[in-house]
Amino acid sequence: MSTRSTTLLSRGAQYVFLAMFFAFIATPMLVIIIFSFDHNRFPTIPWGGFSLEWHRAALEDGMIQSAFFNSVTVAVSTAMLSTLLGFAAAYLDYRYVFRGKALFDLLVAIPPAVPASILGMAMLAFLSRLGLFGSKTAIVACHVAIATSFSMAIVRLKLRDFPRDLEPAAWNLGASPFVTLFRVVVPFCKPALIASFFLTAAVSFDEFLIAWFVGGTVETLPVRILNLLQGQVNPKINAIGTIVLLISITLVLIAQRFVGVRPGRRANNEG
Repeated sequence: MSTRSTTLLSRGAQYVFLAMFFAFIATPMLVIIIFSFDHNRFPTIPWGGFSLEWHRAALEDGMIQSAFFNSVTVAVSTAMLSTLLGFAAAYLDYRYVFRGKALFDLLVAIPPAVPASILGMAMLAFLSRLGLFGSKTAIVACHVAIATSFSMAIVRLKLRDFPRDLEPAAWNLGASPFVTLFRVVVPFCKPALIASFFLTAAVSFDEFLIAWFVGGTVETLPVRILNLLQGQVNPKINAIGTIVLLISITLVLIAQRFVGVRPGRRANNEG
């Protein structure tokens, strides 16, 4: 067998493997979407016919509406705070050398690595002592602790492309460190900051276990789904799941759009 035939065969095998891998990941999501439009109350085969009944019922449910607005509020607040803190942490890590820098990076990276159940119980005990249990503030605080590491990672990757002599040049031209930060560094990091905002919003919007631990009676949309699952089988679950899935995918795709974008290249593309 020739080298060219071997290469084509290997590439074909790779494509087949990738197709099977993505099919394995996408199939459960497609099943949720398909059965959310099924007229039958219970997911069964054959399909009972197209219907928007369960989507309509979900959108008209007052508790689901409240949970959705709670999720949006928490996600936006988390995205804003975690992006700000992630940028500050990434810039501190990029610009300065200080004792305990490795420990600082470790502390920022730890929260997403801790099992959500353990982190949720720890946050529950801590926030209860502060009187914050059962509030959106508690959920936002916990989500920020998790999402900040994602934000820091995205911004730090962007700062690796930042020319080291650009800030000193601005200082030599009379700009203060504060002005340089907001007129030079922040514009350079703008694509990463946008990507960080949408990615951390997606992380917060999807998270349910910690929100379930510390939210009390304040339900986010994933927590509402969990509570519905604990009762009888409810056909609205597939409809809610479809909405959550579409929102999450949209947020991640927007974040992906800005990851690795250079300000100059983006300007050229837009021109």
